[in-house]
Amino acid sequence: MAGQAIAACLLVTLLLYRRIGRIGWISQWLWLGVMGTLAWVIFAGFTHFNSARAFDFPPGAFHLGRPFLTGLGAALLVGAYDYWGYYNVCFLGGEVKDPTRNIPRALIFSILAVAAIYLAMNISILGVVPWRELDAAAKANTNFYVVSLMMQRVYGSFAARLAAVLIMWTAFASVFSLMLGYSRVPYAAALDGNYFRAFARVHPRHQFPHISLLALAAVAIVFCFFRLQDVIAALVVIRMALQFLAQAIGLLLLRARHPETPRPFRMWLYPLPALLAIAGFLYVLFYREHFTRQLTYALVIAVAGAGIYFIRAIRRHEWPLAA
Repeated sequence: MAGQAIAACLLVTLLLYRRIGRIGWISQWLWLGVMGTLAWVIFAGFTHFNSARAFDFPPGAFHLGRPFLTGLGAALLVGAYDYWGYYNVCFLGGEVKDPTRNIPRALIFSILAVAAIYLAMNISILGVVPWRELDAAAKANTNFYVVSLMMQRVYGSFAARLAAVLIMWTAFASVFSLMLGYSRVPYAAALDGNYFRAFARVHPRHQFPHISLLALAAVAIVFCFFRLQDVIAALVVIRMALQFLAQAIGLLLLRARHPETPRPFRMWLYPLPALLAIAGFLYVLFYREHFTRQLTYALVIAVAGAGIYFIRAIRRHEWPLAA
């Protein structure tokens, strides 16, 4: 599996190694494949839907005890990963027309669309494949392909193979969009003087941050040798602890200490969304089984990053060591 994952990363890098305007048609074709796959799965599920099977909950499923709360924390971690791409447009803010208007719209529409698709897909699958079978396969750690099994039971073996190909198409589209967005992060940091200068370089012909893209591809290839479940859990926890949680707290501090700072983006019902986000992030970080391993990774990265920052602050006489 590592070989196929590496090949996918190399192909994505090759497709992204061009001017941003030429990437648009590739994104459109990938998007059509993703939406077609989702529509097919939902249609197949609801046209062969068994409500008794879909809503067959085990005894005490909604009892608010420790198993329910820890299970909810684990499910929220996976849910956070599934929603991961909704804010990808923020990384392309400099290339978005009228960003103060279009970025918030893109975020809200993406969240609503992902929520609707997510619920529809899961309910449609549970209406065909019993949850007990899914649970047993997950605990056995076998190569169990949910959508392929569902299509095999509904349409036969050919549909199962076709579904497997389309799911790989969907995964490839996800890698494509994420590498496109994240390759702009080191580039933007380097432009601000907060990262290595080499990452601020753009391709002399196509005008895109090629050094940043190649570095990100190299890191992605390294992670292909680890278990997917471990990588997902570590990435989500590290992002929540070091970015999402810090951003929400930083927003509250900024509004309180520097109310005069220009703020082109508005938050409805402020500060309620930020407070709810902080509570949710803390819940996911701490209310799960075996949560200490991922938090240890985040702590190590935080300590290393703080050490590097203070070394630079000493050399440049910057905050908190500025005169």
